[in-house]
Amino acid sequence: MIPQASPLSQFLSYKQEILEAIEKVLDSGQYILGPEVQAFEQEFAQFVGVRFGVGVASGTDALHLALRAVDVGPSDEVITVPHTAVATVAAIEMCGATPVLVDIDLDTYTLSPHRLETVITSRTKAIIPVHLYGHPADMEPILEIARRHHVFVIEDCAQAHGAMYQGKRMGSFGDLAAFSFYPTKNLGAIGDGGIIVTDDPTLAEKVKLLRQYGWRQRYISEIPGWNSRLDEIQAAILRVKLRHLQEDNQRRCLLAEIYNQLLVNAPVVLPKERPGSCHSYHQYVIRHPQREELRAFLKKRGISTLVHYPLPIHLQPAYKGRLGDVGSFPNSEQAAREVLSLPLYPEMDEATVHTVAQAIIEYLEGKEK
Repeated sequence: MIPQASPLSQFLSYKQEILEAIEKVLDSGQYILGPEVQAFEQEFAQFVGVRFGVGVASGTDALHLALRAVDVGPSDEVITVPHTAVATVAAIEMCGATPVLVDIDLDTYTLSPHRLETVITSRTKAIIPVHLYGHPADMEPILEIARRHHVFVIEDCAQAHGAMYQGKRMGSFGDLAAFSFYPTKNLGAIGDGGIIVTDDPTLAEKVKLLRQYGWRQRYISEIPGWNSRLDEIQAAILRVKLRHLQEDNQRRCLLAEIYNQLLVNAPVVLPKERPGSCHSYHQYVIRHPQREELRAFLKKRGISTLVHYPLPIHLQPAYKGRLGDVGSFPNSEQAAREVLSLPLYPEMDEATVHTVAQAIIEYLEGKEK
């Protein structure tokens, strides 16, 4: 079976380096918020192009604590998109705030700026643009609107490690940015992990307090906080993988380009890149109106696929009736019906791309007969 993603393959690629890094932590006897976390925070912030990084326990926690850092609370609204991982909206509701949704651009699957201003109110406290699948949201107009309305911008970079917009890496545009290190991400831990990055020293310091009970001095809580710490072993693993991230992203882009070439004449919608944007291809996502039939065909051929995501947030049982109805966000609803994530990971060989593409073409040719 061809996997859709393969964290194991990446571990095996860097196995010796990772095992040595883990052993170093185990021998140190310091397992929480030690030198590996501090070093990784600095190295990752430098990679993104900002001054500060604060490691936390997950990408969801990164979004939650970033929102808390700008004092989002029960009286506030936070704008994001319906076509995203549920974590984006869950983090907003963890603050007691109200999610407000705006539809996506169907070419890039990211927040549509020209719809944004129509939903801003006096209660809007923050905007969370999601760089879905590794494609940057259109940050220039989003930031311009946010500044005009004095609204914070928190980038959801969970799928955008190394992606770029107008020559800068994602995570360097907003007031804060949240990254996930879930194992399948472009930069993945062997477990959960996340980080918040920012150029603002006051916000960075507040996030540090929030992630550990509000402590600046041990056992003295200056503000109410949580327990959300990136541990030393995961930080050590991430430091190893960070050294290889650019090379791995280049490999993803190469494989994506091969897919593009092989499927260029096929009646499926291929990924698009906005001019001035650099896709990091966390996922290679196509669209087809008979998505489930195509997916079943590929499964019979031994090809695994995933759907990111099968139901937009406003139609999920937990949120249905609260955030919109059927037809409220037509682009997000169409994407949810049609998107399909094909196998893509840096260790995948080019012959596998040909195998997957050929199977798709065979399916489509069969449909035309």
